[in-house]
Amino acid sequence: MCIAAFIWQAHPLYPLLLLQNRDEYHNRPTKPVAWWDVDGCEILGGRDEVAGGTWLACSRQGRVACLTNVLELHHLPNAKTRGDLPILFLKSTKSPMEFAQQLITDAHQYKGFNLILADIPSKSMVYASNRPKGDVINLQQVSPGLHVLSNANLDSPCPKALRLRKSFQQMLNKYGNNEVMVKEMVEKLMEEKVRADKSKLPGICALEWEFELSSIFVETDTPLGLCGTRSTIALTISAGEEVGFYERYLEKGVWFEKTINYHIQKYI
Repeated sequence: MCIAAFIWQAHPLYPLLLLQNRDEYHNRPTKPVAWWDVDGCEILGGRDEVAGGTWLACSRQGRVACLTNVLELHHLPNAKTRGDLPILFLKSTKSPMEFAQQLITDAHQYKGFNLILADIPSKSMVYASNRPKGDVINLQQVSPGLHVLSNANLDSPCPKALRLRKSFQQMLNKYGNNEVMVKEMVEKLMEEKVRADKSKLPGICALEWEFELSSIFVETDTPLGLCGTRSTIALTISAGEEVGFYERYLEKGVWFEKTINYHIQKYI
């Protein structure tokens, strides 16, 4: 499970300010944030070494893709890798909506996903999801403002999404029109381990499993090994089109951090 919160086109300094926790088994091979080349396209982000995809990445040209999975009881066997979707978008030159619309034909071949697609130069952002099952793919332009994406539809009022929205807004109020301190935001917002009241959980999977996943920062032991938050990313894109990509990540039981900055390049 993963969770992200972001403010889009509603801050005087940042067209986009996004925080995301990635939850995964600790023993799943993963590379931290770095530049990597995919068919001639330079992509900045972490990488899942098992399936080859990513959960949050951006391009030199100011395209951003963010992915979370959908909480569901039954999974599609032999499904396509959801982590490929951000890469496909970043390689593409289609607008976010054009790219999302082309997903309609094969969205059912993936496990449940939530996908944020953004193009900073054109000020365009789209949300896409292939759940609920059997429905036409859910596509919508994302309006300016504060949004939270967890393991249900965008801005669904699950307990941890509501808590994160409230605390994110409080931090924005604290900073006002000034530059934000991303490490402080990560520490105060994304490391919260408070779990939800069991009566407010969705009841999709086993109650105890949902309870373990109901904190913003997840830590749980399973028969397959430790599972939980192993990467937190703070992505900032300034009005001057400077991108800051900060990641705090877990590697062999030790936490590390890394920051990469760059300026958005114009298409040639």
